[in-house]
Amino acid sequence: MQLSKIPKLKHTDKDTFFLLAGPCAIEGEEMAMRIAERVLEITTKLEIPYVFKGSFRKANRSRVDSFTGIGDEKALEILAKVSEQFDVPTVTDIHEVPDAALAAQYVDILQIPAFLVRQTALVVAAAETGKVVNLKKGQFMSPESMQHATKKVTGTGNEQVMITDRGTMFGYQDMIVDFRGIPTMRQYAPTVLDVTHSLQQPNQSSGVTGGRPDMIETIARAGIVNHVDGLFIETHFDPANAKSDGANMLDLAYLEKLLTNLVAIRKTINTL
Repeated sequence: MQLSKIPKLKHTDKDTFFLLAGPCAIEGEEMAMRIAERVLEITTKLEIPYVFKGSFRKANRSRVDSFTGIGDEKALEILAKVSEQFDVPTVTDIHEVPDAALAAQYVDILQIPAFLVRQTALVVAAAETGKVVNLKKGQFMSPESMQHATKKVTGTGNEQVMITDRGTMFGYQDMIVDFRGIPTMRQYAPTVLDVTHSLQQPNQSSGVTGGRPDMIETIARAGIVNHVDGLFIETHFDPANAKSDGANMLDLAYLEKLLTNLVAIRKTINTL
């Protein structure tokens, strides 16, 4: 995959990581615009290639009463408006085969959730839209097994594919990142580290996923040191009141300092 082929992506000539960042879910237009504007301001300053992330629907929920979205087309129209207003590419995840053609009308990158990455029909449907496809490694899968997922995309003639590691299940209620997997997966496609989902603590008795946001910088730094191509960070200006995944999201107020540190680390790594 060539970053330069992602529409509207800036700073692709810089020898740095790219960033997929935004809220877990689109909760409304004002919040999406507010987050996109701030992240764009930071990434422009630091010359980081930036893709706005937001889920138009949250299909994988622990409890039946959990927030799932504001309506598919309404959320997708907000994603399209973010792209138009701020001149940035956008990514959203899809869950069913018909979602691929629908979401492809509004966004630049289609993301396959970790729990669904073995669903051949879904992966192929995403690939056949011609959009960039982001495959999230299943929490239950080895890095080596992701070569087969990437081949499902490239087998359609679509070479625009990337892999995102979001941690591996450890026991029932924790995630770990095995950094040995990064060089392995980079053999198959550009590899992204999903920092915030890697710090989830799922399967809580309350039915609400927990997290360790205090460890975000630790995991992100380790990813940069290990030559990850991109970072995936969910961020919100009020994580405590976010409607999805607030427990592991980064407070938007801390994003600039984090990215500044990571850019400095990347520059150092590039000299070695």
